[in-house]
Amino acid sequence: MTQLLVTTTENIPGRPYEVIGEVFGLTTQSKNLVRNIGAGLKGLVGGEIKDYTKMLEESRDVAVNRLRDNASAMGADAVVMMRFDTGSISQDMQSVAAYGTAVRFITEDLTTDNA
Repeated sequence: MTQLLVTTTENIPGRPYEVIGEVFGLTTQSKNLVRNIGAGLKGLVGGEIKDYTKMLEESRDVAVNRLRDNASAMGADAVVMMRFDTGSISQDMQSVAAYGTAVRFITEDLTTDNA
């Protein structure tokens, strides 16, 4: 099965479409206590907190996959104008939303009736 196209642009070159509606994918994730302690120590000395970076990457992937599932359930061929939004729910929980517009490609009938 071909993976549903997701793009941050408004147009898909050479592919006219009709809008179906808004779609989204959400996730909220947290790290365990041991990793939070490690992140706290890293915060004291500075630098990238790799566990949190990995958590955000995983959250982004989950949100986009849920967005694709949502669009597919609506009969979409693609999602245009996809964006992310993130927010902290608590000190150790992060929420990620992927949202966009589900579209269906318009197939142009190239046959003509010369009768």
